[in-house]
Amino acid sequence: MRFNKLDLNLLVALDALLTECSISRAAARVHLSQSAMSNALARLRAYFDDELLVQVGRTLELTPRAQTMKEPVRDVLMRVDTAIAAQPQFDPSRSNRTFQLLVSDYTTVTLMPHLLALARRQSSTVRFLLSPLPQLDQPQRALGRGEADLLVIPRNYCSPDHPIETLFEEEYVCMVWNDSRFALAGTLSYEEYVAADHVEVQPASIGQPTLESWFMQRRGIERRIEVCTFSFVAAPFLVLGTDRVATVQRRLARMAQQFLPLTVLPVPLPLPRMEQSMQWHKYRTHDPALVWLRGLLHEAVVQMEAQQQAAAPAGEVPE
Repeated sequence: MRFNKLDLNLLVALDALLTECSISRAAARVHLSQSAMSNALARLRAYFDDELLVQVGRTLELTPRAQTMKEPVRDVLMRVDTAIAAQPQFDPSRSNRTFQLLVSDYTTVTLMPHLLALARRQSSTVRFLLSPLPQLDQPQRALGRGEADLLVIPRNYCSPDHPIETLFEEEYVCMVWNDSRFALAGTLSYEEYVAADHVEVQPASIGQPTLESWFMQRRGIERRIEVCTFSFVAAPFLVLGTDRVATVQRRLARMAQQFLPLTVLPVPLPLPRMEQSMQWHKYRTHDPALVWLRGLLHEAVVQMEAQQQAAAPAGEVPE
């Protein structure tokens, strides 16, 4: 099929080339031979009267014209895929669909077990691929390229270009070792907090400060970061045997307390609450499978809340 003399089959090859910036990887992406992809590139160059990909050293780079086409081409294909692939109904008990969710390790250990348990009650064939978050300076790219069904991230990292639903709010607490001077005193003042040695979480996928680090910077509060880790889950472990302080999400702190000799203390600062949200591509809002998945995530939050409230240590400072 042709449109304005362009073979529309070439759009799939063009999208792969613009995304991969490599003939061999683009060929593998769309299951073509390398020679077939080279032929497609030659035809595309002739049609657009532009090189599209040019050799720079050992790599191929997009020309300015190709750069301007990258997102529109992906957008067109996303619309076509959504219109063709979406089924009018979704029956999880008969589906073998794999849902790809981009999540942090915090979300993986707090919310995902509840989602998977609920899903298992309805289906033994639906599968889930939990992948690490990509670079979040432009999170819509993962959705726009069809690389994810859902992002589960704090609202302040979400894109304004796609729908967002808040799943739950989260507050921060301080975690200290049971034999630390702060745990033995039972309190942590503002002055002690600022002067303490800290464990900071800075996920490799996030190109900007986490919520609590952003707040500290905005207030001009300089903490001594003795240990920096990419993992939210690792942070509680890294205070053991020391007087370090880790500022972590309350739900994660509750889980850590079940297995580690740790004490939870209030943060002596008015830290903002985190809004943990989910986001999906705007063209897939009415996809019945994603409607089911989004509803299941909300159910998972209710189940998580009930379980964590039941497991809350006696005397814990309430949320």
